Amino acid sequence: MTHPATPEPASEPVPDAAPERRMPSSQPILMRAMRWGIIASVALIVVFGVIGWFVSGTTGLVGGVLGAAFAGIFLAMTIGSITFANRFIQSDMYVVAFFGIVMGTWVLKFVAFLVAAVLLRDEPWLNPTVLFLGVVAGVIVSLVIDVVIVAKSRLPIVSDPQ
Repeated sequence: MTHPATPEPASEPVPDAAPERRMPSSQPILMRAMRWGIIASVALIVVFGVIGWFVSGTTGLVGGVLGAAFAGIFLAMTIGSITFANRFIQSDMYVVAFFGIVMGTWVLKFVAFLVAAVLLRDEPWLNPTVLFLGVVAGVIVSLVIDVVIVAKSRLPIVSDPQ
């Protein structure tokens, strides 16, 4: 504790704060798509689990849940890669980083899909037809969500300010 008559030491000058990182105006749209995609994925997991159960018991349940879950995970990977890549918008290498991250994620999804298809094709504990229908339904639902969200969004026609 200092004495009241003692002058306060001169304060250090505050260094310039880091420049504000401006996200693209599409970021809220992507986050809305992610939120609705998660909700739809959970709903599809429940719906295809029930459908699979009624079609072929436990094997159908597993196939339906895995199919809908794969579709949800792949949707989240796409939107997640775009939102993550947008963090580099202030970089001079933004376009390169953006396409590298997004295309790398798409290649990863493609390889993961092929590996999963090969590993799961002859498994006796799941119904491959229900699995396939769950994946297809998830892809269709995610496309519908994307179309509805983009159609209802207000996105400026001009580019984001630099």
